[in-house]
Amino acid sequence: MVKYAAADFPTLGGLASRVFLGTTVLLTIITLTELFMRAKCFLIFTMLSMIATLAVADKGLVIKPSAHSVDETLDRLELVLKEKGLTIFNRIDHSAGAAKIQMSLRPTQLLIFGNPKMGTALMHSNQAVGIDLPMKVLAWKDAQGQVWIAYNDPLYLADRHQIDDRGTVLEKMTGALAKLTDKAISKP
Repeated sequence: MVKYAAADFPTLGGLASRVFLGTTVLLTIITLTELFMRAKCFLIFTMLSMIATLAVADKGLVIKPSAHSVDETLDRLELVLKEKGLTIFNRIDHSAGAAKIQMSLRPTQLLIFGNPKMGTALMHSNQAVGIDLPMKVLAWKDAQGQVWIAYNDPLYLADRHQIDDRGTVLEKMTGALAKLTDKAISKP
């Protein structure tokens, strides 16, 4: 058996070293490029997921923190709504309902109220909006002890029900809800 050494082929040994080195560098570049592309794709996917989650989470809802308990927040809201002549239809205590079936639920209540003049105007444009009327405000206490309120944005409801001929009514509803809920949640 004949044995060859690199010294027997000086040009091939140098060439082989350069090919090996070049292949190693090329594989390193390809690996780094692939890692960069994967990281870039992961980052883009993560950002899009976060944006989609945020959009779904509060699409159509106006959410505000309250400086009061759930009971006091809705008591205060009920008072300002009555002062403005709105009709209070019902107040639902979801926590009490949960207790009836031996389940616990942090304080959560829903106040249902409305102004027939405004609601009827919207229903003249599309009666299906009645599924979202009368208006409702939900108040709840989160796991950290913060009380929040949420209500449907009238402009979202108009978009949902393709109501495009009641701009003045929607403007009044939006402004009134913002002011009335701000009074209910703010410190005295």
